[in-house]
Amino acid sequence: MVTMNEGERLDYLLAEDNMHIIQSPDVFAFSLDAVLLAHFAYVPIRKGAILDLCTGNGVIPLLLSRRTNASITGVEIQERLADMAKRSVRLNGLANRLTMIHGDLKDMKSVLGHSAFDVVTCNPPYFPTPAKTEHNQNDHLTIARHEVFSTLEDVVKACKLHVRPGGKVAMVHRPGRLVDIITLFRQYKIEPKRLQLVYPKRGRDANMLLIEGIRDGKADLTILPPLYIYNADNTYTTEAEGIIYGKQ
Repeated sequence: MVTMNEGERLDYLLAEDNMHIIQSPDVFAFSLDAVLLAHFAYVPIRKGAILDLCTGNGVIPLLLSRRTNASITGVEIQERLADMAKRSVRLNGLANRLTMIHGDLKDMKSVLGHSAFDVVTCNPPYFPTPAKTEHNQNDHLTIARHEVFSTLEDVVKACKLHVRPGGKVAMVHRPGRLVDIITLFRQYKIEPKRLQLVYPKRGRDANMLLIEGIRDGKADLTILPPLYIYNADNTYTTEAEGIIYGKQ
């Protein structure tokens, strides 16, 4: 039995697999970007080690656990979110493979070592830190969305530190930060290899990007076909529906 705290709810992560996740609208609830990243990222199937930075309530490790038998570690700076992630792991009977750590991604070297992971994933805060007067009234949401405790460079630096040479780094972000991401990837010897832009529907601007790089890789970037989420009638496209409901 897993304890639920005030304001929390138990949601289906993937109904067909009977997976659940603990969420709270007042603290954190995962969104489409996490689901897309978990589908996009390369993962070793049988064995290996995966690290998810800025793991929130553990949604990406939980989703990745369906695709791989590798061990998966999540790191989250907000103690309440990390606790939710730990309880969701226990709830789904995955404590033998998934480990959730409360800590700062900038201070994980003594805990996780370096070059120890085959894959590092990250759904980082998207926006530069706003002025104090612009902060969300909910500190949990401000920290999750804005670079309050870690900048994009901090994130990329941590990815480089923890992924092995030849290992892969996958990230979801906003298209407006693409130049920054590629610049920092190359600065930290992560060569961009795959890029996909995500569009709400045809005729609209992209609102998300998925990018994967290889540490110490050779230059050769593949631009994948665009991913559209909604049809003109606001129903999910076939491809998006397959990803969201775990059928791909």
